[in-house]
Amino acid sequence: MKVGLLRAVGVATAVYGAAVAAVPDLLARPSGLVDEEGWTGRATRTSLRPLAWRDAVSGLAMAMAPDGPALRTATYVRIAADFGDAVLLGATLPGRDRKLAAVAVSVGWGALSVAGLLAGRRREVRHPRAAEPLRG
Repeated sequence: MKVGLLRAVGVATAVYGAAVAAVPDLLARPSGLVDEEGWTGRATRTSLRPLAWRDAVSGLAMAMAPDGPALRTATYVRIAADFGDAVLLGATLPGRDRKLAAVAVSVGWGALSVAGLLAGRRREVRHPRAAEPLRG
């Protein structure tokens, strides 16, 4: 597990989530969730804020969780959120280009977290007669 990478993803996610909670237009505009004049409606701002707080809190958990099971759990939550966003936004955002961009960004962030979890893992192979595991 690459703790530094996971913490960096967590900090970036937390900062972005807090920013979108404060200014929902940061997510609404590139996602095409604005009216013809480019304004984000009250209902859209209201519905984006919980999503943004989810990101802020899950990112903060990754940034602050102790190394080990707590950090892995926080990262699994973040991966589920990112891949869930890819599926839901890819299916529901207006316009093909926006859908593709949302999927790419969501999968990209999720993949960074997966890479952070998998990095540095070593597979142990035991020979039936070996006293110690063979490192591969």
